[in-house]
Amino acid sequence: MKLISLQSGSNGNCLYVEAAGVRLLFDAGISGKCAESRLASHGIDIRDVNALLISHDHTDHISHSGIFQRKYGMPVHVTKRTLSAAEQRKKLGKLHTVCHFRPGSVLDFGGVRVETVPTTHDATEGVGFVVDDGTSRLGILTDLGHVFEGLSNVVSTLDAVFIESNYDPRMLAQGPYPAYLKARISGASGHISNAECARLILDHGRGLKWACLGHLSEQNNRPDIAIATHREIAGNRTRLHLASRHAASDVFSI
Repeated sequence: MKLISLQSGSNGNCLYVEAAGVRLLFDAGISGKCAESRLASHGIDIRDVNALLISHDHTDHISHSGIFQRKYGMPVHVTKRTLSAAEQRKKLGKLHTVCHFRPGSVLDFGGVRVETVPTTHDATEGVGFVVDDGTSRLGILTDLGHVFEGLSNVVSTLDAVFIESNYDPRMLAQGPYPAYLKARISGASGHISNAECARLILDHGRGLKWACLGHLSEQNNRPDIAIATHREIAGNRTRLHLASRHAASDVFSI
């Protein structure tokens, strides 16, 4: 199984996962042209992608889903309420092939199972994902809200994880955001911090071969701070990667 982050952050999110010959994209917060180009740089044709899965209705995750579906022919897997909420924010255009799922359900793609994990983020029916090809389990866990009950159980089953490490509390407190936005980010329906992510990995990620830190805030975090916080709390047991807000990552394999 392999993962490529095409982009991760509030300016747009999209992940590519390939497992047992099945090719999946998770979220469509970047343009089709950008996704196509970044996949091509790794020798992958976006038209070979089997499906697009949407985690929640915020524009940095769903805004280009219509283009992905119409231009490249990939079916969109999304909850009904997520699609409805997204269409109230932005016109996605006509979607010809939509497959609805319920949060908590398991999707089957020719032997590759994708478990959907309900989150506490302030979205409509937001979910994380676990991709299972029968040999390895990869978690895609961003926009979590907080370290909610059951999240540790999910992490404990994983071989690798792409997980948000969104903010540094001191940078958030001292930063330019208004008070209501600071409260939203650090609250129960916002994001998890570097330290919260590190403790989660330390306490429950003993089986992880690697963790890729994603969805880092541009204003309230820095890559070096995120890595340093994880090393301070969790040591060097787990190999760490970082996902860029502006470029595709390397190929991370399990």
